[in-house]
Amino acid sequence: MVFSSLPFLYALFPVVLVAYFLIPNRVWRNSVLLVSSVFFYAWGEPKFVLLMMAATLVAWVGGLFIHRFDSRGAGRAKRAALILTVCLLVANLVIFKYLNFVVDNLNLLFSGRLSIPAIALPIGISFYTFQILSYVIDLYRGEVAVQRNFFWLALYVCFFPQLIAGPIVRYQTIEHEIRHRRETLDDVVAGFKRFIIGLAKKALLANGAAVVAELVYNNPRDAYGTAVYWIAALAYTMQIYFDFSGYSDMAIGLGRIFGFHFLENFNYPYISRSITEFWRRWHISLSTWFRDYIYIPLGGNRVRKSRWILNILIVWGLTGLWHGASWNFLLWGFYYAALLLLEKLLLHRLLDKLPGLIRWAYAFFFVVVGWVIFDLTDFSQMAGALGMMFTYHPTDWFGAVAANADLLWAVVWIPLGLVCMLPILPRLKLPDNLWGRSLSHALHLALAGLCVIVILSSSYNPFIYFRF
Repeated sequence: MVFSSLPFLYALFPVVLVAYFLIPNRVWRNSVLLVSSVFFYAWGEPKFVLLMMAATLVAWVGGLFIHRFDSRGAGRAKRAALILTVCLLVANLVIFKYLNFVVDNLNLLFSGRLSIPAIALPIGISFYTFQILSYVIDLYRGEVAVQRNFFWLALYVCFFPQLIAGPIVRYQTIEHEIRHRRETLDDVVAGFKRFIIGLAKKALLANGAAVVAELVYNNPRDAYGTAVYWIAALAYTMQIYFDFSGYSDMAIGLGRIFGFHFLENFNYPYISRSITEFWRRWHISLSTWFRDYIYIPLGGNRVRKSRWILNILIVWGLTGLWHGASWNFLLWGFYYAALLLLEKLLLHRLLDKLPGLIRWAYAFFFVVVGWVIFDLTDFSQMAGALGMMFTYHPTDWFGAVAANADLLWAVVWIPLGLVCMLPILPRLKLPDNLWGRSLSHALHLALAGLCVIVILSSSYNPFIYFRF
């Protein structure tokens, strides 16, 4: 179940909303959220609910032992409890996400015949595993208090707004709000507005751009020319941003309705003027997770240069693999590692002297190319697409449009997406008075109505981050 689906919009969400606010007791309100979150996950992954709860149980028991050993001053035992807990959680992720990939490549490398049953990928396992790990590690570091109540820890792990596609919410962010939050009318209104904005990004912008990208990549390579392949790359660049940032907006909005305040996950990444800046603005919860739990513990940049370069390669190799068990994701990770090293070692002084427009064009160009690597898991298809982009092939525009009129949607979606990816609309603020607020409410309701009409009229509703 996704937020932009009719079962969620017309059934689960209204029922949860009414049940939640009819109950005044905090414990019972949390119970409503926990039960509805389990149902939300079970809708698409019923057999994997127990796996998620088992991972939560491991973290809960491990956390109790870490706290117990810490209170007794048993440092070695505390460290052993951390290592064991982390190993069990990581092993769970590796088995379900990477084991088939590892076995297939070992067989290819050594001409082996090792066979294991195909292992289905549980939706959201990467997101909830990283959330659980943040709780355990922060508890070990003394940055959060132990959660003695298993059900409240389970609510943190499987709270439906951020369960299947993030953002990766750290326990310390909502530690206090699990038991002591306050729901206000202002938060509810702001949460609904944020949810509607995210829904519009997903239903109106991401889905529209996806039609163009999939049209090109699902046809034979020579069906289109160079210009169309650049259009497809731009369309996917729009799709993945509005798809994922839209989902993050919906998650943040839903959380706020119920009194939770999640941190921002995107900050207009496509206005970046360097690759370094891009990764400060894109998927912030993931990049800061790797920074705080991998990069800094490895020594960060406070080590000799060769070790620092290795740290960068390790972090970005893991970042690529986090997105999926496929070689293109690893290549995509190393692609960004190379760009970041190039910027930090050679280009930073030059970039600082260039006009802002040129720096933006440089960063946006490499981001667009990177999304082609990210999108196409088949290396021959990826090489073909990049080859078409960087060698000139004329486009038969009349023949291309005649063969599939959906290509004309690029005329609409790409310019619209380019405008909406810039921080223009938020600056068009209405007056903070009765008329301004009323108009704002009316515009958001109209936008919500448009989204519902589009969702009702189309069965096409892909979601990129279900893959992770």
